[in-house]
Amino acid sequence: MNHLKTNNHWWQEAVVYQVYPRSFQDSSGDGVGDLAGIIQRLDYLKKLGISAIWLSPVYQSPNDDNGYDISDYEQIMAEFGTMADMEQLIDEAQQRGIKIIMDLVVNHTSDEHPWFIESRSSKDNPYRDFYVWRTGLDGSCPNDLESTFLGSAWQLDEPTGEYYLHLFSQKQPDLNWENPNVRQAIYDMMNFWIDKGIGGFRMDVIDLVGKIPDQKITGNGPKLHDYLQEMNAQTFGGKDLLTVGETWGATPEIAKLYSDPKRNELSMVFQFEHVGLDEQPGKSKWDLRPLQIRELKNVFSKWQTELGDQGWNSLFWNNHDLPRIVSRWGNDSTYRIQSAKMLAILLHMLKGTPYIYQGEEIGMTNRVIQDIAEMEDIESKQMYADRRQKGYSQTEIFASINAKGRDNARTPMQWDDTENAGFTTGIPWLAVNENYHEINVAQALADKNSIFYTYQKLIELRKNHPLIIWGSFELVEDTTEEVFAYYRHYQGESWLIVCNFSDQEQGFSLDKTPSETIITNTEKDYKQLFDRTLEPYEAFVVNLSNHAR
Repeated sequence: MNHLKTNNHWWQEAVVYQVYPRSFQDSSGDGVGDLAGIIQRLDYLKKLGISAIWLSPVYQSPNDDNGYDISDYEQIMAEFGTMADMEQLIDEAQQRGIKIIMDLVVNHTSDEHPWFIESRSSKDNPYRDFYVWRTGLDGSCPNDLESTFLGSAWQLDEPTGEYYLHLFSQKQPDLNWENPNVRQAIYDMMNFWIDKGIGGFRMDVIDLVGKIPDQKITGNGPKLHDYLQEMNAQTFGGKDLLTVGETWGATPEIAKLYSDPKRNELSMVFQFEHVGLDEQPGKSKWDLRPLQIRELKNVFSKWQTELGDQGWNSLFWNNHDLPRIVSRWGNDSTYRIQSAKMLAILLHMLKGTPYIYQGEEIGMTNRVIQDIAEMEDIESKQMYADRRQKGYSQTEIFASINAKGRDNARTPMQWDDTENAGFTTGIPWLAVNENYHEINVAQALADKNSIFYTYQKLIELRKNHPLIIWGSFELVEDTTEEVFAYYRHYQGESWLIVCNFSDQEQGFSLDKTPSETIITNTEKDYKQLFDRTLEPYEAFVVNLSNHAR
């Protein structure tokens, strides 16, 4: 059981649980989740076994983009509670062995942040260069950079007649990281939170802070890693905090730059190569195509092998921006429980730090909508308007939104089968999924074979088996496309993970006899494993070593 590695960190053995506070638990009856509600549910998260909570933004914000537009980094949004509530959450979580990872947005602020209010007031204001301002060309935009939320990334600001950059919404002006005063203000704010006892930061779109807009460079700019090394030195360096960067354009080589311990940048990155596999190449996330399991195997294999011991990876299926995985790549009707367990086993046996998004551990599903009035997400609304203007049919648009819209992940947590799923006594800010009578925490905890207990066991296995954390990865090549199988090897021990990634039976053969079944989503005995037929979404992990543990 001794670790081969001597430089291990707590976050390499951790499983992180993402809480989207607006939708987790409302304690006040106003229909919006809050910090007191999260505190109420800490014992549930302790039972699950997680080591840390990634807390989506709770800072003061006008809420143009659900808190990712921050107007004061050192205050709490009133509907979530107070700074005293935040301090209590950090303390109560710590008492249960759970660290709080703050979601930090430093690429941009809200246009209601005091820095921007000053910046836009005049061209000679001391805060002018806190943001990216340019004069237009012949009365038009400085260039044709586009916003992630569609349309130009430049907005004319009438008082001074110049354009400011916003890679997201017009209410999210981009900070100018070339200005050392901006960087110092950010580092001071990060240390404010570190001093409160948090366990680290999730760095929102951190790969954009090195942007050079005049050259239309947004991600992975030439000074990006200089900035991150400076940030490390002035804030979290040497404190063994978890720092994870959201890096949409990362390759394994780029990920090593972020997460190689010798470079003193971040602990790990979120890379999203697998997330785009059900999208048409070269088009947007809304242009769908069926997932090819072969491509998923190739992407996971690449990241498992090419990072090696130089970098560290994050493992995830879901987050607040992505649809529910059981609806996306599983089967949320006939085989909901089986496919949700399969997806869990496949991911949690890989090398890296796994992240669970709230509700994933009970198999929550996407919520199908049929009317724009049911939409809250700014990105979905802007896509709807854009595609209607371009002549897309309502049917086409809603097919894309129901598959990939961000509201799918943001429906309230389903705690029990009482009104509003136990989330609120008021009117929920976003409608609860109608299936909460069948899918809820109370039901999951009462059923020893529920998805919840599969997640609980996977977390426990990671804590007790260095093979999962440190072992090498080897893809099993000679299977049907729908069977995703791989080995993990460590100090003479080998485990085999086999997952039928389909709703059809599949054949699988092996010339070794397992010594022990580690985990499975069936009731089968795997001691005699030669030629067998896998049931739809069947998944199992077996020890192939000569001795059982």
